[in-house]
Amino acid sequence: MKSIQEIRTEFQNAAETELDDLCALYLEDERKGVQALIGKARKQQEKLEAERARIEKMKAYEYQYEHLGYVCGIDEAGRGPLAGPVVAGAVILPKDCRLLYLNDSKQLSEKRREELYDVIMEEAVSVGVGYAGPARIDEINILQATYEAMREAVSKLTVRPQILLNDAVTIPQMYIPQVPIIKGDAKSISIAAASIIAKVTRDRLMREYDKVMSEYGFASHKGYGAASHIEAIRKYGPSPIHRATFIRNFID
Repeated sequence: MKSIQEIRTEFQNAAETELDDLCALYLEDERKGVQALIGKARKQQEKLEAERARIEKMKAYEYQYEHLGYVCGIDEAGRGPLAGPVVAGAVILPKDCRLLYLNDSKQLSEKRREELYDVIMEEAVSVGVGYAGPARIDEINILQATYEAMREAVSKLTVRPQILLNDAVTIPQMYIPQVPIIKGDAKSISIAAASIIAKVTRDRLMREYDKVMSEYGFASHKGYGAASHIEAIRKYGPSPIHRATFIRNFID
Protein backbone atom coordinates (compact mmCIF):
# COMPACT_ATOMS: atom_id res chain seq x y z
CA MET A 1 0.00 0.00 0.00
CA LYS A 2 1.31 3.45 -0.92
CA SER A 3 2.02 5.93 1.83
CA ILE A 4 -0.15 9.02 2.16
CA GLN A 5 2.88 11.13 1.22
CA GLU A 6 3.33 9.16 -2.00
CA ILE A 7 -0.35 9.63 -2.86
CA ARG A 8 -0.13 13.33 -1.99
CA THR A 9 2.77 13.66 -4.44
CA GLU A 10 0.66 11.95 -7.11
CA PHE A 11 -2.15 14.47 -6.60
CA GLN A 12 0.29 17.40 -6.60
CA ASN A 13 1.89 16.28 -9.87
CA ALA A 14 -1.35 15.30 -11.60
CA ALA A 15 -2.66 17.25 -14.55
CA GLU A 16 -6.17 18.61 -14.21
CA THR A 17 -7.49 15.93 -16.59
CA GLU A 18 -6.03 13.19 -14.38
CA LEU A 19 -7.68 14.22 -11.11
CA ASP A 20 -10.93 12.33 -11.73
CA ASP A 21 -9.05 9.08 -12.30
CA LEU A 22 -6.93 9.62 -9.20
CA CYS A 23 -9.98 10.30 -7.06
CA ALA A 24 -11.64 7.13 -8.36
CA LEU A 25 -8.45 5.11 -7.81
CA TYR A 26 -8.21 5.99 -4.13
CA LEU A 27 -11.90 6.33 -3.31
CA GLU A 28 -11.94 3.05 -1.37
CA ASP A 29 -8.87 4.01 0.69
CA GLU A 30 -10.42 4.81 4.06
CA ARG A 31 -7.42 6.60 5.54
CA LYS A 32 -8.39 10.11 6.58
CA GLY A 33 -5.34 11.61 4.89
CA VAL A 34 -6.26 10.06 1.55
CA GLN A 35 -9.90 11.09 1.82
CA ALA A 36 -8.73 14.63 2.61
CA LEU A 37 -6.64 14.64 -0.57
CA ILE A 38 -9.67 13.50 -2.59
CA GLY A 39 -11.82 16.21 -1.00
CA LYS A 40 -9.21 18.85 -1.80
CA ALA A 41 -8.99 17.67 -5.41
CA ARG A 42 -12.79 17.79 -5.77
CA LYS A 43 -12.86 21.37 -4.45
CA GLN A 44 -10.09 22.31 -6.85
CA GLN A 45 -12.11 20.90 -9.75
CA GLU A 46 -15.23 22.77 -8.60
CA LYS A 47 -13.32 26.05 -8.48
CA LEU A 48 -11.94 25.46 -11.96
CA GLU A 49 -15.39 24.70 -13.32
CA ALA A 50 -16.75 27.88 -11.71
CA GLU A 51 -13.88 29.88 -13.21
CA ARG A 52 -14.51 28.40 -16.66
CA ALA A 53 -18.18 29.33 -16.37
CA ARG A 54 -17.28 32.88 -15.34
CA ILE A 55 -14.88 33.26 -18.26
CA GLU A 56 -17.42 31.79 -20.67
CA LYS A 57 -19.89 34.45 -19.52
CA MET A 58 -17.23 37.10 -20.18
CA LYS A 59 -17.00 35.95 -23.80
CA ALA A 60 -20.55 37.10 -24.62
CA TYR A 61 -19.45 40.24 -26.48
CA GLU A 62 -16.66 38.38 -28.26
CA TYR A 63 -19.15 35.77 -29.48
CA GLN A 64 -21.59 38.52 -30.51
CA TYR A 65 -19.09 40.29 -32.75
CA GLU A 66 -16.64 37.59 -33.84
CA HIS A 67 -18.39 37.26 -37.21
CA LEU A 68 -17.02 40.70 -38.09
CA GLY A 69 -13.39 39.57 -37.77
CA TYR A 70 -10.83 40.64 -35.19
CA VAL A 71 -12.35 41.82 -31.89
CA CYS A 72 -10.14 44.23 -29.94
CA GLY A 73 -10.52 45.14 -26.27
CA ILE A 74 -9.34 48.56 -25.06
CA ASP A 75 -8.77 49.90 -21.57
CA GLU A 76 -6.54 52.35 -19.72
CA ALA A 77 -4.64 52.66 -16.47
CA GLY A 78 -3.66 55.85 -14.73
CA ARG A 79 -6.39 58.42 -15.28
CA GLY A 80 -6.52 59.31 -11.59
CA PRO A 81 -2.91 59.57 -10.36
CA LEU A 82 -1.10 62.82 -9.59
CA ALA A 83 2.01 61.68 -11.47
CA GLY A 84 3.08 59.57 -14.40
CA PRO A 85 1.48 58.81 -17.75
CA VAL A 86 -1.90 57.43 -18.63
CA VAL A 87 -1.39 54.12 -20.42
CA ALA A 88 -3.80 52.38 -22.79
CA GLY A 89 -3.83 48.76 -23.82
CA ALA A 90 -5.39 47.26 -26.95
CA VAL A 91 -5.62 43.45 -27.12
CA ILE A 92 -6.89 41.04 -29.74
CA LEU A 93 -7.29 37.56 -28.29
CA PRO A 94 -7.59 34.41 -30.42
CA LYS A 95 -11.15 33.16 -30.97
CA ASP A 96 -10.39 29.93 -29.14
CA CYS A 97 -8.86 31.74 -26.15
CA ARG A 98 -8.94 29.55 -23.04
CA LEU A 99 -7.23 31.91 -20.62
CA LEU A 100 -8.63 31.74 -17.11
CA TYR A 101 -8.64 34.39 -14.35
CA LEU A 102 -8.97 37.38 -16.70
CA ASN A 103 -10.73 40.20 -14.87
CA ASP A 104 -10.66 43.90 -14.16
CA SER A 105 -6.99 44.42 -13.27
CA LYS A 106 -7.96 46.21 -10.04
CA GLN A 107 -9.62 42.98 -8.84
CA LEU A 108 -6.43 40.96 -9.29
CA SER A 109 -3.34 40.69 -7.12
CA GLU A 110 -0.10 42.13 -8.48
CA LYS A 111 1.31 38.60 -8.76
CA ARG A 112 -1.70 37.41 -10.77
CA ARG A 113 -1.55 40.48 -13.05
CA GLU A 114 2.13 39.87 -13.78
CA GLU A 115 1.46 36.19 -14.56
CA LEU A 116 -1.45 37.03 -16.86
CA TYR A 117 0.53 39.80 -18.57
CA ASP A 118 3.13 37.27 -19.72
CA VAL A 119 0.50 34.80 -20.94
CA ILE A 120 -1.49 37.50 -22.78
CA MET A 121 1.66 38.77 -24.50
CA GLU A 122 2.45 35.22 -25.59
CA GLU A 123 -1.01 34.09 -26.69
CA ALA A 124 -2.68 37.23 -28.05
CA VAL A 125 -3.06 37.75 -31.78
CA SER A 126 -1.77 41.28 -31.22
CA VAL A 127 -1.14 43.75 -28.39
CA GLY A 128 -0.74 47.52 -28.66
CA VAL A 129 0.20 49.98 -25.92
CA GLY A 130 -0.23 53.76 -26.03
CA TYR A 131 0.94 56.51 -23.69
CA ALA A 132 0.21 60.13 -22.86
CA GLY A 133 2.71 61.77 -20.52
CA PRO A 134 2.13 64.35 -17.78
CA ALA A 135 2.88 67.34 -20.02
CA ARG A 136 0.37 66.16 -22.60
CA ILE A 137 -2.22 65.53 -19.88
CA ASP A 138 -1.73 69.10 -18.63
CA GLU A 139 -1.95 70.42 -22.19
CA ILE A 140 -5.15 68.76 -23.41
CA ASN A 141 -6.72 67.38 -20.16
CA ILE A 142 -6.81 63.80 -18.91
CA LEU A 143 -9.83 62.65 -20.93
CA GLN A 144 -8.42 63.80 -24.27
CA ALA A 145 -5.01 62.41 -23.33
CA THR A 146 -6.63 59.08 -22.56
CA TYR A 147 -8.32 59.04 -25.96
CA GLU A 148 -4.97 59.87 -27.56
CA ALA A 149 -3.27 56.97 -25.75
CA MET A 150 -6.07 54.64 -26.85
CA ARG A 151 -5.74 55.67 -30.49
CA GLU A 152 -1.99 55.08 -30.27
CA ALA A 153 -2.53 51.64 -28.74
CA VAL A 154 -4.82 50.64 -31.63
CA SER A 155 -2.36 52.04 -34.17
CA LYS A 156 0.37 49.76 -32.78
CA LEU A 157 -1.60 46.55 -33.38
CA THR A 158 -0.06 44.36 -36.06
CA VAL A 159 -3.49 43.49 -37.49
CA ARG A 160 -6.45 45.80 -38.02
CA PRO A 161 -9.45 45.01 -35.80
CA GLN A 162 -12.95 45.14 -37.23
CA ILE A 163 -14.62 46.06 -33.91
CA LEU A 164 -13.45 47.77 -30.71
CA LEU A 165 -14.84 46.85 -27.30
CA ASN A 166 -14.11 49.81 -25.03
CA ASP A 167 -14.36 50.13 -21.28
CA ALA A 168 -17.17 52.71 -20.98
CA VAL A 169 -15.93 55.27 -23.53
CA THR A 170 -16.37 56.05 -27.21
CA ILE A 171 -13.04 57.17 -28.65
CA PRO A 172 -13.22 60.25 -30.93
CA GLN A 173 -11.46 60.25 -34.32
CA MET A 174 -11.55 56.48 -34.51
CA TYR A 175 -12.76 55.02 -37.78
CA ILE A 176 -13.36 51.49 -36.55
CA PRO A 177 -16.80 50.59 -35.13
CA GLN A 178 -16.88 50.79 -31.33
CA VAL A 179 -18.96 49.27 -28.56
CA PRO A 180 -18.67 51.12 -25.23
CA ILE A 181 -19.38 48.75 -22.32
CA ILE A 182 -19.93 50.05 -18.80
CA LYS A 183 -17.60 48.13 -16.45
CA GLY A 184 -16.39 46.33 -19.53
CA ASP A 185 -13.21 45.12 -17.86
CA ALA A 186 -15.40 42.78 -15.79
CA LYS A 187 -17.71 41.81 -18.68
CA SER A 188 -15.38 41.16 -21.62
CA ILE A 189 -12.25 39.03 -21.70
CA SER A 190 -10.72 41.30 -24.36
CA ILE A 191 -11.20 44.44 -22.27
CA ALA A 192 -10.01 42.61 -19.16
CA ALA A 193 -6.84 41.59 -21.01
CA ALA A 194 -6.30 45.19 -22.16
CA SER A 195 -6.82 46.35 -18.57
CA ILE A 196 -4.09 43.99 -17.36
CA ILE A 197 -1.66 45.04 -20.09
CA ALA A 198 -2.20 48.73 -19.34
CA LYS A 199 -1.97 48.32 -15.56
CA VAL A 200 1.16 46.16 -15.53
CA THR A 201 2.90 48.38 -18.10
CA ARG A 202 2.17 51.50 -16.07
CA ASP A 203 3.12 49.94 -12.72
CA ARG A 204 6.45 48.84 -14.17
CA LEU A 205 7.09 52.37 -15.41
CA MET A 206 6.33 53.85 -12.00
CA ARG A 207 8.75 51.43 -10.35
CA GLU A 208 11.42 52.60 -12.78
CA TYR A 209 10.68 56.24 -11.94
CA ASP A 210 11.03 55.33 -8.26
CA LYS A 211 14.63 54.28 -8.87
CA VAL A 212 15.61 57.83 -9.86
CA MET A 213 13.13 59.76 -7.68
CA SER A 214 12.84 57.54 -4.62
CA GLU A 215 11.80 60.38 -2.32
CA TYR A 216 8.26 60.32 -3.76
CA GLY A 217 7.56 56.63 -3.18
CA PHE A 218 6.28 55.93 -6.69
CA ALA A 219 6.95 52.19 -6.36
CA SER A 220 4.40 51.87 -3.57
CA HIS A 221 1.56 54.21 -4.57
CA LYS A 222 2.20 54.32 -8.36
CA GLY A 223 1.56 58.07 -8.41
CA TYR A 224 -1.87 58.01 -6.81
CA GLY A 225 -2.84 60.49 -4.12
CA ALA A 226 -1.69 58.59 -1.03
CA ALA A 227 -1.07 60.69 2.06
CA SER A 228 2.66 59.90 1.90
CA HIS A 229 2.74 61.04 -1.73
CA ILE A 230 1.03 64.36 -1.00
CA GLU A 231 3.40 64.90 1.92
CA ALA A 232 6.39 64.27 -0.39
CA ILE A 233 5.07 66.77 -2.96
CA ARG A 234 4.78 69.42 -0.24
CA LYS A 235 8.25 68.62 1.06
CA TYR A 236 10.18 68.24 -2.20
CA GLY A 237 7.99 70.09 -4.68
CA PRO A 238 6.79 68.60 -7.98
CA SER A 239 8.93 66.17 -9.94
CA PRO A 240 9.28 66.15 -13.74
CA ILE A 241 6.55 63.50 -13.97
CA HIS A 242 3.93 65.22 -11.82
CA ARG A 243 0.79 66.53 -13.51
CA ALA A 244 0.71 70.25 -12.77
CA THR A 245 -3.06 70.45 -13.21
CA PHE A 246 -3.53 67.65 -10.66
CA ILE A 247 -1.36 68.98 -7.83
CA ARG A 248 -2.31 72.65 -7.68
CA ASN A 249 -3.83 72.23 -4.24
CA PHE A 250 -0.69 70.67 -2.81
CA ILE A 251 1.92 73.29 -3.74
CA ASP A 252 2.27 76.97 -2.91
